[in-house]
This record gives sequence, structure tokens and C-alpha cells, in this order.
Amino acid sequence: MYSPRPSRSSAPLPLARPASSGGRSRRSPKSWAGEQPATAGLLNPGVSTAQPRRLSRAAELIGRGWLNTGDKDLHLGDFRGKVLLLDFWTFCCINCLHVLDELRAVEEEFKDVLVTVGVHSPKFVHEADEQALRAAVERYEVHHPVLDDPELTTWQAYAVKAWPTLVLVDPEGYVVHVAAGEGHAEALRRVIAEVVAEHEAKGTLHRGDGPYVPPPPAETELRFPAKAIATAKGTVLVADTAHHRIVELKDDAVVTSYGTGARGRQDGTEPTFSEPSAVAVLPEHLDVGYHLVVADTVNHLLRGINTDTGEVTTIAGTGLQWRNGPTDGPGLEIDLTSPWDLVWWEPAGGLVIAMAGNHTLGLFDPRTGHVSRFAGTTVEGLSDGPAEEAFFAQTSGLAVDSDRLWLVDSETSALRWIDADRTVHTAVGKGLFDFGHRDGPADQALLQHPLGVTVLADHSVAVADTYNGAIRRFDPATNEVSTLATGLAEPSGAVLLDGDLVVVESAAHRLSRPVAKAHLVDGEAHQVRRPPTDIAAGVLDLAVVFSAPPGQKLDERYGPSTRLEITSSPPELLADGAGVGTDLTRKLTIAAGVAEGVLHVVAQAASCDDDGTEHAACHLTRQDWGVPVRVTDTGAHRLPLVMGGLDEQP
Repeated sequence: MYSPRPSRSSAPLPLARPASSGGRSRRSPKSWAGEQPATAGLLNPGVSTAQPRRLSRAAELIGRGWLNTGDKDLHLGDFRGKVLLLDFWTFCCINCLHVLDELRAVEEEFKDVLVTVGVHSPKFVHEADEQALRAAVERYEVHHPVLDDPELTTWQAYAVKAWPTLVLVDPEGYVVHVAAGEGHAEALRRVIAEVVAEHEAKGTLHRGDGPYVPPPPAETELRFPAKAIATAKGTVLVADTAHHRIVELKDDAVVTSYGTGARGRQDGTEPTFSEPSAVAVLPEHLDVGYHLVVADTVNHLLRGINTDTGEVTTIAGTGLQWRNGPTDGPGLEIDLTSPWDLVWWEPAGGLVIAMAGNHTLGLFDPRTGHVSRFAGTTVEGLSDGPAEEAFFAQTSGLAVDSDRLWLVDSETSALRWIDADRTVHTAVGKGLFDFGHRDGPADQALLQHPLGVTVLADHSVAVADTYNGAIRRFDPATNEVSTLATGLAEPSGAVLLDGDLVVVESAAHRLSRPVAKAHLVDGEAHQVRRPPTDIAAGVLDLAVVFSAPPGQKLDERYGPSTRLEITSSPPELLADGAGVGTDLTRKLTIAAGVAEGVLHVVAQAASCDDDGTEHAACHLTRQDWGVPVRVTDTGAHRLPLVMGGLDEQP
């Protein structure tokens, strides 16, 4: 992820459609077999279907501290005899959140032999805050140990280049598999099963409980609420996300609740949800059998609520996360991906959906039950223009002001709008790597991972500037940004109620009425500064490594099974080699006159079960990288990137 690309994404090559598929720790490292661990070896050029061989020992796990261990510091040697899965993640990243959910079933299946460790490697300044990380670990129900790595020490030791990245370590301490991106659950199952069988036979596998210690449970009326909306009768509907329900509040008291509180996807009068993020009220003139629509985020569904009977029905989505394939059609036949917010917009003729999971906007028509792509290409970035060509980045909040649809893109820290002609404009925001807290002229203003937007009575907009803990105001008449309130606990939305701005303070588990007093903040500007990779000018061999998982092979039935797209920022960094092709290796020419930049790489591969059946299950693997590079005389002439497997070349 995090790969802004200045050029339009060309049409993909034919691929098989996938199946439903406390202080810094500096003690002496512990290791297996008495050896000092070395930096993990990574990446071999091209595609291989051979089993990856073990090349190097895993690196020590070093960070600021540990969570979910009962305040105990852990070291690599503590995992002797277990299969260790390192999940490099950051809690702003939707792809990382997808992986957390994908891993739940894998962790359960191998619970007596597998230990997952989340290595939290932050992107935004706010994510490096220890308390914010603790809140996120609870919010997303992370039930495994987490290493807090704010300085990216362990990230660098494992040569990680993308969020999320998974590294599998065998019971003797060797790195045996690496995978970048999401959608690797089935491959992990197969690799883990082989590792377990091998080490059980060798006697080097130890079964039993891992080091996870759950934190004490907290009890509050709301738990990490996400969005709120007002109703015509003066109540407020709230997505009570971590309680997996929708609640209706009157004078801060719960009067109605939809959902049992258990995670699930059950319809009926005893419904269950999975981390719902938003709820929308349909226009009164619609007669479709339900009155509210819920963005049931982790289930990848839209759910309808009949407020007369309390009955919940699934109205769009299959329950599978969209990875490839159709986006338009009967709602119950189309895969969705992490719907995060909903709003009825008359010029669009339906409910606009912030489809955070693939950086697009969807459209749902309750009258026909039809779902379609409304805006975006699935390319993550900041690019305006016609809606069908624009780039978005994890759109997380929507609001309507007559013929203008406002939205916030959290990953580009941007406030944007779409007009009735379906043209996309940016009011505030510079791209995937720029953020901060700065007021003034909109083209100089900065936000930090905003999640909500609300239209005010004077047609200005209030932005829930989540990672700055602030409510910001943008005035379209003056093109100025100001700050209305600060000191809030991760505000994720707001609603106007009796003329007051009521804010959803998600990390404080409450709705509040902050005193709004407009003022200007001239804060710091920040950029995401991951350690750059040194490369040399001239010819650079770029290699994306992908090994089909055990029991699978690359699928060539519908054309090339692999695709590689490469661009750069600035474009002048690449003198030759940009563009799209079918090989996962390519020779690039790095210009001598450019000192640094970012290589944007998008790779994908289709593989199917190699069981001889006509309709074998197939899986599409895709990953985006934004690799910061620095051009030096002593830089490398080869850049390997792992999508799945290991690099066997030294």
C-alpha cells in the first residue's frame, strides 16, 4: 500500500477470477542452537513453484515494549519450538486490518503450535503513541502479543518494504516464508502445515499455549463508536463498533439497540454485526421494507434495519471481500470491501458507499437492490478529475450539502468533494506521505488521518481530524482552514443536534459537545519517512518474488498469470522501464541526475489448486509497494520485493 502513482492505471491483463477465497529492550539476543540471529534473508527474482529453502536465521525482536503479554518482555528464543508468524502492521492501514481478520481462522486452526506476533510499525505520528496503540489493539480485538516498534528497528532488521508484511519463522528459528499484502491465508495454511509436519517428525515442535495474556476487560456504555447521525425525532443513531451493534440515544441514554453484542452476521430479530462503522437513514418516501442501512464493515456487507419490527436483513454483499471481478450488479451477488460510511445523495440517486477497502466509492440503489462502482479505480492516491478516473485513499467519511458530496480520504489526510457532474476536487491534502496540523489557506493546510466530515449550518464543513485529536473547519467561501476544538480522543465523526456539534470521541467511548472556538494553528508539517533503499544509477534489476503455495500452480488458462506495473515519483527517476508487463522481473534504468524518489510497484499473480480437477479453486495475490529510494554511488543494482515466498539469491 501507500503507492501514489501519477499515471492512470492501465487495464489489467487477463487473470483467473479468485475463488471465494517501557523502555527500549536491549538485552542480549536469544537464539536457537546457540547462534546469533542474522538479518532475515529475502527475495529471489521471478516466479518459482519450488519449495523455498531456509536461508537465514530470524532477527531479534527489538522495540519499545510489548502488549498482550502481561507486561513481560519477549525475545526470539522464547518462541523455540513454535511456528512464529510476524505480522508487520500499522493500525491506520485498511489492508493491515484485513490481515488481522484473515489471520483469526489460521490462528485458531494452529493454536497449539503457532504464535502470531504483531510488529507495530507506525506510519503517522499519532500511531507511535503507546496509548493509541493500546487502544487500537483492543479496538480491533488483537488476540496475540504485539511488539511496539515505533522506530522501525525490527522492520528494518527484516528488510520490510510494505504494510502489511508477514514473515514465517520455523521452530528452529529460520525464516521460511515471506508474504506482502493481504489474501495470503490459504497459502499460510499450506506452508504452516508443512512446517508442522516436518518439525513434528524431527521432534523440534512443542505444542501448548503461547505467551498471549489478554488485558483486563473494560466496561463502558459505548466502545469505540465510529459514526453518528441525527434522526427526525431528535435522537442520535450511533455505530457502536466494538460492541458490534447500532444504538439509538436520547439525552445520552440508550433507548434502542440493534444487535446482540456478539460478533457475527446473523439476520432476523436477534441480529449480529461485525464492527459496523456507520448507519444511514433512508428518505421517508422509499418503501423498501427497511428504514436504516448499516455499513457492516468487517463482514463486507450492507444490512437493512426495519425500525418498526427490529428485523435486520442483508441487502448487499456476499460476505466475501472483493479482490477482483465485477463491481456492478445485483447487490447480493457483488463482493464489497470494508464499507466505512454511507450517505444518501439525491444527484446520485442512491446511497453512496465509502468503500475503504479498495479506495473507491460505491453506489447502492435500495429500490432495485443494485450495486455499482460510483467513483475511483482501486488505485490508492490523490488524483482529481472525472469520478471514474479519480484516485482515492481509504475514504472514511461522507457528508452531503445539496449538490456537493464531501468526503475525507484518511490515508492522504485529504478533504475532497464531488460535484453534481461527478467531477472530483481536492480542498485540503497533498498526498500519501504528507500530513500535520496546520491552518490557513487550504492549499497549505494539513490534516492527519481524518475519518469524518459534517456539513455545518453556514455550508462550511467540520472535519473530524482523528489523529490530531481535533475538529477542523473548512470554509469554501474563503478557502481557509481553522481549528474549532482540540484535545479530543480520536474523533471519528460528528453530528449537528439542536444547533450544537456533537462529536464522536471514539477512543474515549463517548459523544461529547466540545466548546467550539475557531482559532488558527501553525503546526508542524510531517512526512512519512521510512528508511530509503540505496540504489545505484544505471541498470537496476527489479524482482518480485512469488512462489505458488504448496499444492498450487500458476494459472495460465485465461492468459498471463502475472502482471507487473512500475511507475516512479518523480517520473524522471526512471529513465527507462516504467509501464505494465507480464513478467515479475524487469530491468529499470535509474537516472543519474535524480538524488531520491519513490518507486511504485504493483504486482499480481493468479494460482490455482494443482489437484487435476476441472474447476480448481483459484486465488489472486496482489501487492502495491511504494519504495523510497536514494541514488548513491555505492547503491545496489538489484531490488528484490517479496509477494510470497523467499529470496534464495544472496
